[in-house]
Amino acid sequence: MLPKQSDIEIPLLRTLAEMGGRGVPRDIYPRVRQFFPSVTDADVAETLVSGGNKWANRIQWVRQHLISRGEVESAGHGVWAITEKGRARLGAVEKERSAPAPATSFNLEELAEEYSAAFHDKVLQKLQDLTPQQFERFANALLEAYGFSEMHVTGKAGDGGIDGSGKLRVGLATMDVAFQCKRWQGMVGRPEIDKFRGAISGEFQQGIFFTTSDFSGPARDASIKKGAVPIVLLNGDSIVRLMVEKGLGVKRRPVEIFEDQIESIFEQE
Repeated sequence: MLPKQSDIEIPLLRTLAEMGGRGVPRDIYPRVRQFFPSVTDADVAETLVSGGNKWANRIQWVRQHLISRGEVESAGHGVWAITEKGRARLGAVEKERSAPAPATSFNLEELAEEYSAAFHDKVLQKLQDLTPQQFERFANALLEAYGFSEMHVTGKAGDGGIDGSGKLRVGLATMDVAFQCKRWQGMVGRPEIDKFRGAISGEFQQGIFFTTSDFSGPARDASIKKGAVPIVLLNGDSIVRLMVEKGLGVKRRPVEIFEDQIESIFEQE
């Protein structure tokens, strides 16, 4: 079984540091694998539904996340490099590992936050592993769960950047809305927002742009323009939050938590 993205971050940073600060993917992938003895040859050979290699794809997503954190950068075409911020994180991890183990204690709030973050990463990874067609169908289902009606996926090439459309009731009026999906590793830039707006202008009153990654600053600035069709931006984090809120592909289970209140017995005396 392949490790989670969050578990690959430090091994990838350490690999780059051990390679002198930079390297190319074909050398990086096998070195990162050495940090995970339980990963088998069959795991590494596993492919995505789209045909790509799942192990390489997962490390690429980790690299993109580290770039967004400023810990990894591109040092030329096809060259990955660790930054000073990345080295600082590695140093902090090594310092923490060498420190004496603290006394065992349980903080339920901290445990809940850690679980929530791990669950978020797991769901986002599954979305990233979907095929483009599956991701379009997922976006369609998410909008239906949110309250959109008459939703449908175009399901064809040459659709002008429109992957699906539907209607949203707003007060007494109904808006025609179109959506587009991008399973990208890098940031979605302003050109993509402008092209999408151009494709829907005159026919739709709103656009929704889904991506499993994130949007650049200029893309966010361009999403709302005076006199132009507004584009709602949904990045990976926003999508997972909506899934949890609407219960789409997510099952919520109540957990009983107990607190001792022995002191209260004596307060009544």
